[in-house]
Amino acid sequence: MNVLLLTDEFFDGDRAVINNADQLSHIKTVLKSQIGDVLKIGRLGGCAGVGVLTDLTANQAILTDVKLTVPPPNKTGVTIMLALPRPKVLRRLIMDMTAMGVNHIILVNSARTDKSYWGSPILSRLDEFVIEGLQQGVDTIPPTITLAKRFKPFVQDELPSLIEPADSVVCHPYAAMPFGEFVQKNALPTFIAIGAEGGFVPYEIERFNEVGIAAVSLGERILRTESAVNAVLGRYLS
Repeated sequence: MNVLLLTDEFFDGDRAVINNADQLSHIKTVLKSQIGDVLKIGRLGGCAGVGVLTDLTANQAILTDVKLTVPPPNKTGVTIMLALPRPKVLRRLIMDMTAMGVNHIILVNSARTDKSYWGSPILSRLDEFVIEGLQQGVDTIPPTITLAKRFKPFVQDELPSLIEPADSVVCHPYAAMPFGEFVQKNALPTFIAIGAEGGFVPYEIERFNEVGIAAVSLGERILRTESAVNAVLGRYLS
């Protein structure tokens, strides 16, 4: 983690108390901090800054002279819709998308989504993964996360109010238009839908098309969801 992110209750004026086990372990074993060291910290939803480590025990770390003056970095301005991936992949994706500054993450059901994924306990830990991503990206503002368990009603009834069709794409391995060509003509999209491995099925592509979302290809290769997400978001970081 590149910043220790704390919620409001851990601050008292210019003093902060850290009692999260993972953060304490990071301070002791990764940073190897000593009394008097200056640590990078942030307030969730606020600014980042520094604090001086004045006490460190088995159960807590106390920071004083806390100064939070650094605003969070700008977001990418993009919404990513993902067909709900395998639970073991979801943690990494949420962390990566958060660290890269995605504004809104939509997890949607699709024909290629195993229905058991929606019952996974990993879905109850999304906030935890967001915090990990924020700490990695030195950010303090979490993305919005939406769970859409019914594909057709969400795409037809809710999605149109969340997007600008001219700035929206769905990645599809068999689309005629390359993603790069779309960007050259229209600039970077503000909404990107990415299916499971193998993409969305034709029925789902048709529903996206009906609300004005163009299908684009990332190339001839069939990519894993993780690879597709990182390949697309890399364009927003340059």
